[in-house]
Amino acid sequence: MANLHLLRKMNFTLDPTRHAAPQVVEALRAAIISLELAPGIALDRADLAQRFGVSQTPVRDALIRLSEEGLVLIRAQYTTQVSRIDVPAAREAHFLRRSIEIEIARQLATAHDATVIDELRTQLSRQADLAAKKDFLGFIAADKEFHRLMYVAAGLPRLWSVVVRMSGHVDRLRLLHIPTTGKTGSILSAHQAILAAIESQDAEAAQAAVRDHLSGTLASVDEIQQRYPGYFTA
Repeated sequence: MANLHLLRKMNFTLDPTRHAAPQVVEALRAAIISLELAPGIALDRADLAQRFGVSQTPVRDALIRLSEEGLVLIRAQYTTQVSRIDVPAAREAHFLRRSIEIEIARQLATAHDATVIDELRTQLSRQADLAAKKDFLGFIAADKEFHRLMYVAAGLPRLWSVVVRMSGHVDRLRLLHIPTTGKTGSILSAHQAILAAIESQDAEAAQAAVRDHLSGTLASVDEIQQRYPGYFTA
C-alpha cells in the first residue's frame, strides 16, 4: 500500500465533466516526472483505482498510455512499475527538441513580435522569482512554459505536445540536475540570451543560444548517474 500512500499526497480529485483515463494519465505522469513516484517503484492497479475512485479500466488505459511514453513498464498483465531513466531515449528526445527549437528561435528572431517578447520576458521574471525561492518544481514548470510559449508563437503547439510526450526521461534527468549549485542561474542566463537575441532580431545568435542552452543536462548525465544509480536502466 506504499504506492497508494504516495499518491494520496497529490490531493488529486477527478473532474466529473472529463473522462477519467486522461486525468489519471496526467496525475501519474506528473507524479513520475516529479519523482514522487520514483524510478523502479511498483504500481498496483487496484491501489490506483481506489485512490482515483474509478474502476480498473481507466487505470489500465492510463498505464498503457504511459507505457507508450516510456514512463511505465508493464511486465505482465498485472505487474507494472515506473520505468527507470533510459539515457539513450533521453538523448533522442533531446535531439528532437534541440533541432526543433533552433529553427523556432530563428523564426521568432525574424518575426520580432513585441507581444511574444513581452510574454517571454514575463515568464523569465517568474522563473527568477522561483529560483530565488529554490522552488525547483515550480522553476522547471516555468522553464517548460517559457519554451512552450516559443512553440505557440511559432504556430507549432502540436509539436510541443509531441516533445512533451517524448521527454519523460530527460525531464527526470533535469529534475535530478536542477538542485546543482549554479544550475538555475545558468538556465536563467541562457533564457536571457535567447530572449535578447530574439529581441535584437539576431537569428544566428538566437539559434546559438538555444543550442548552448539545450546541452547542459545531458552533458552531466554521467555525474547524475553516479549520484542516483538505482534510477537508471542498466
